[in-house]
Amino acid sequence: MLGNLKSQPADKILALMTKFKEDPRIQKVDLGVGVYKNAEGVTPVMRAVKAAERRLVEEQTSKSYVGLPGDPAFADAMIDLVLGDSVQRDRIAAIATPGGTGAVRQAFELVKMANPDARVFVSNPTWPNHVSILKFLGIPTIEYRYFDTESRAVDFEGMLEDLADAKAGDVVLLHGCCHNPTGANLNITQWQSVIDLINEKGLIAMVDIAYQGFGNGLDEDAEATRLVASSVKEVLIAASCSKNFGVYRERTGLLMAISDDAELTPIVQQNLNYLNRQNYSFPPDHGARVVTMILTDPELRADWAAELEEIRLGMLELRQQLADELQKLSGSDRFGFIAEHRGMFSQIGTTPDKVEQLRADNGIYMVGDSRMNIAGLNKDTVPLLAKAIVDAGI
Repeated sequence: MLGNLKSQPADKILALMTKFKEDPRIQKVDLGVGVYKNAEGVTPVMRAVKAAERRLVEEQTSKSYVGLPGDPAFADAMIDLVLGDSVQRDRIAAIATPGGTGAVRQAFELVKMANPDARVFVSNPTWPNHVSILKFLGIPTIEYRYFDTESRAVDFEGMLEDLADAKAGDVVLLHGCCHNPTGANLNITQWQSVIDLINEKGLIAMVDIAYQGFGNGLDEDAEATRLVASSVKEVLIAASCSKNFGVYRERTGLLMAISDDAELTPIVQQNLNYLNRQNYSFPPDHGARVVTMILTDPELRADWAAELEEIRLGMLELRQQLADELQKLSGSDRFGFIAEHRGMFSQIGTTPDKVEQLRADNGIYMVGDSRMNIAGLNKDTVPLLAKAIVDAGI
């Protein structure tokens, strides 16, 4: 049986990580892996997380299983963080998941159970694992135009034209904020137009929100997701705690399913619980418990929000520094989009050959589609990257 297995393509980002580690050059820059790093190149444990974990060690009396959907207090805390009071709580079913990836996977599984004929429309480009999971599950996937490689902004007209081909019951996958991999985001007026189209055609909205707090602020980054949740009859939301709480390895996420009628919530919850049981039974709890403690303790929450704001502002400073350095070296404003993008990523819009040239000549590692992790920079490496970009003729 095992002899029938075929080799699987290597994950491009993981392969890039391996190449970076093996590169003997001292002056090398990792802009590939999607993990926040501080100026010292370290992914820190946030202050509030450490404090909550210390308290958890002292207070926790059992490591027994939680329920199939996870701790209800975690769901309540995350729903409040993401949705605020935009949706009645009795319309929302939710399950804890192993990270945002687990939430995305369970959402796609739910789509397949509820409507085997549904197609999922995804932005071009999108986070590669979206497409990979959909392909593995056998769910038809349709790309819609999103990123204009000339302007490095959203191709909004193309997006609406492509979404107009969706049929009732199809799913539109949207990035709640800080689009991965491009960093280019819809403005609130454009979000409303997308919502109008979704409602007009009877589509299902799915929002992947993995970077809340990394763009314009906690509430500002949730604005679009809240607008979708309050305006569309049926919405799926996959939320991740990996980035904004820095609990990557704890695999902490939540899937929310919003029904048009609160009477449907119990059966939706039963199906979400069933999916958890089939995949991993009980979800991990340590990260969820830590996040819950932070969000429900005023002192911890204030410290967490303050540190998250420091991280956000630090990335904005790096964006502006890079845009300014590129303007100075190139004599052109064509890189001004870097300062306008939000989140950890920007896609600079060049060819895989140019990306490989940056790696070979300068030890600068980014994904082949030219996605770069802004958080992989510091004030000393920004000039190196800018010079390399200009020298490569990008």
